[in-house]
Parts: sequence; C-alpha cells; structure tokens
Amino acid sequence: MRLYLHSMRRPRHPLARFLSLLLGLAVIGVLLVFGLVVAGVLLIGGVIVLAIRQWKQAQAPAGVPTQGPAKPQPAVLEGEFRVIRQGRPVTH
Repeated sequence: MRLYLHSMRRPRHPLARFLSLLLGLAVIGVLLVFGLVVAGVLLIGGVIVLAIRQWKQAQAPAGVPTQGPAKPQPAVLEGEFRVIRQGRPVTH
C-alpha cells in the first residue's frame, strides 16, 4: 500500500487564486481574533485573582499571620550530600 499526498499547487485561474487568498486571510483573521480573545480572558482573570488576593490580605487582622509557619525557618539546610564528579570516567 502506497501513501500518496497531493501536492499543493496554486490554481491557474485568477478567480480561484483570489478566492484562495481571501480564504487564507479569513482563516488567519479568525485565528488572530481567537488568540486575542483568549489572551484578554487570561489577562482579566489574572487581574481579578490578584485583586482578590490583595483584598483578602487587607481584610485579615493585624495580629494573625496570613501565611507561613509559626516558627522562623533555619538558615542552614540539613541533609546528606554526595559529590558527583563530572568529566571523563577514571578506570582503575
């Protein structure tokens, strides 16, 4: 079984060329408008989320912390570490 894809040749008739140009421009325009609408919705949604967070932080009482642990974080990381050497492997 052989898969054959038709080559995309431009039509010779001037009216067909013009109509294909209009169709291509219409598709690009629809995609552009759709992208701008999606970007606008994301931008407006982000602004609303940030405004709600700011409003909630302003409404919280001053004596109660809004987030984070009660005790301060240590400045030193505790743990076990292994040195990984990069470069050519050495054979012994």
